[in-house]
Amino acid sequence: MTLDHYSTAREMVAAVAAKEVSARELLELHLQRLEETNPAVNAVVSLDVRRAREQALAADERLARGEPVGALHGLPFAFKDTHEVAGWPTTFGSPLREDHVSRRDDLVVERIRAAGVVVVGKTNVPEWAAGSHTFNRIFGTTRNPYALSRSAGGSSGGAAAALASGMVPLAEGSDMGGSLRNPASFCNVVGLRPSVGRVPTWPTTNAWELTSVGGPMARNVEDLALLLSVIAGPSTRAPMSLETPGSAFAPPLTGGLEGLRVAMSVDLGGVIAVDHGVARIVQAQEAVFSGAGAHVEQTHPDLAGAEEVFRTLRAWLFQHRFGTLLAKRPDAFKQSLADNIRAGADLTGADVARAYERRTRLAERVRTFFESYDVLVMPVSQVPPFSADDEYPTAINGRPQATYLDWMRSAYLITVTGCPAISVPAGFTPEGWPVGIQIVAAPNQERRLLEVAHAYEQLTRYGDRRPRIRQEQS
Repeated sequence: MTLDHYSTAREMVAAVAAKEVSARELLELHLQRLEETNPAVNAVVSLDVRRAREQALAADERLARGEPVGALHGLPFAFKDTHEVAGWPTTFGSPLREDHVSRRDDLVVERIRAAGVVVVGKTNVPEWAAGSHTFNRIFGTTRNPYALSRSAGGSSGGAAAALASGMVPLAEGSDMGGSLRNPASFCNVVGLRPSVGRVPTWPTTNAWELTSVGGPMARNVEDLALLLSVIAGPSTRAPMSLETPGSAFAPPLTGGLEGLRVAMSVDLGGVIAVDHGVARIVQAQEAVFSGAGAHVEQTHPDLAGAEEVFRTLRAWLFQHRFGTLLAKRPDAFKQSLADNIRAGADLTGADVARAYERRTRLAERVRTFFESYDVLVMPVSQVPPFSADDEYPTAINGRPQATYLDWMRSAYLITVTGCPAISVPAGFTPEGWPVGIQIVAAPNQERRLLEVAHAYEQLTRYGDRRPRIRQEQS
């Protein structure tokens, strides 16, 4: 089998298992691609070629001895720089952690390493993974492979850009307000925010936290399902983890769109401002679904209270995590993050209790909504990739966006519903900038969501379009 850096992860795993290509050869293929593209894109940080080659050799030797190997055996991999990897730098994009070397693996890292990957480095993140534009004072800005002057999104921006550039075949990340979905949309790849507990988190300061989750990214839905099958599944270390084994999500994915009950909304009834170009691309997908036999209705769930819930819980969590650090080192935080942390200091117990009460009522309305519809289709991001020189878009169609969170409503309003949501490539602006659609399903319906996303992907094939990475792009 002839492989290149855009071959699917499944093809790469199969070729290594069949000894048609060695893990060392696969690594060198990706190291060459990293050398060619990473200086311009800046997606992979803390690259360690020596250790990667040692791991690739060990992977080949294990296969030669006939020992059992994992589902990702021999694949080059880079972990998000907010996830601890034993023996590797993990900076969180913060000057406070610039020299930090991890002493143990996070659970998601442990599972992926056990599946046989060859670790090459980390993927770049915003400071403390806050905000959906990837830049920090340690490693600088990650740029969009489709237009180097544009943002790659965030906080899993390095992961998405590395995938789109062919530097790695799979990636993982985390998502609070859109950190798996927004960069997937910006970089023309696939990113899944699973239901809470689907991908267990350990260690954590709050094992009952309902906002942030880990999840997979890939260049296509079946590769994403492969990675989900590795990282999903129960753990005694995570009390909220779901019991369904990861194997339930493994490819192949089957089924089509015929008879699917689709709710579609471009702006959630005017609740969110959406760039006109993005709106046109999202609305055009109605023809794709209806043409495949789905029943499409222009409607959306009632998300009243979701804004308050997200803002309250985010500020509360940030204050708990970073308040003491901010008081000691105010100069070590970007201003937008510092403001978000300080907002949490003014919250009362009654504020937090009201947020959970409103979230409970929201969840009930969403549950009822999905009795009538199988999926909700809507924008992932309210804007196309914006300038990499800006921290965030300050206006959408002339409508001011006051904070670094405002333009992310289309993602974070879904966060607090508890629903799984996937970003799938949906088209390009006239400038050639990628735009994804967000497909949302009822809580704990990841398998069905993957099948719908795969069927849509096979009809459209927007994800097959690759970037031409040139330093002079604009």
